[in-house]
Amino acid sequence: MAGVKGQVQKRGVERRRAMVDAAIELFARQGVRGTGVAAIAERAGAAPSALIHHFGSKDGLVRAVLEEADRRALERLSVPLGAEPTLDQAFDWFVRDAEHTAAAERDLAALHATLTAENLEPGSALHTWFRDRGRVLRAHLVSLFTRAGADDPPTLAAETAAFVEGAHLVWLLDPEQVDLASVHRSYFAGLAARLR
Repeated sequence: MAGVKGQVQKRGVERRRAMVDAAIELFARQGVRGTGVAAIAERAGAAPSALIHHFGSKDGLVRAVLEEADRRALERLSVPLGAEPTLDQAFDWFVRDAEHTAAAERDLAALHATLTAENLEPGSALHTWFRDRGRVLRAHLVSLFTRAGADDPPTLAAETAAFVEGAHLVWLLDPEQVDLASVHRSYFAGLAARLR
């Protein structure tokens, strides 16, 4: 019986992943508001009731998608879990993440931009999630810049976060003219020079 239970769990994980992947693709193209549960389920080859079973609601699916995007990015971070990256490691990660995003994660980048825009107002469904995520990123950057001896770590952290968000948006709007990885390499090389 343990083998059957394991197979059922594996199928459940695979079905859940297919639904998250379908949601990433459709949300990026049509926005969350413009995409229904039935369309996501159909794209994933499942029934809408199966989607609700796995995620509880459309909002639950949206959160799962955002968590998956962050999981994928953190998986690419080569610093051991719990270790503080050096300035060079952190800057290298931002560049490698931009390279990966441009090559393989356009839908996730578009989804992030779309969801951010849809949740700018306090009280919107994911406003708090995005705000808190931004605060966590800036806190990590403040820690990084403090260890590097920067003059004003909070301002530098906000500048860096703004660069990353803005560079992705400019690239998404005009990928034929904007090389996301090159822009990141240039920015972080300049920032490293300022901090040395």
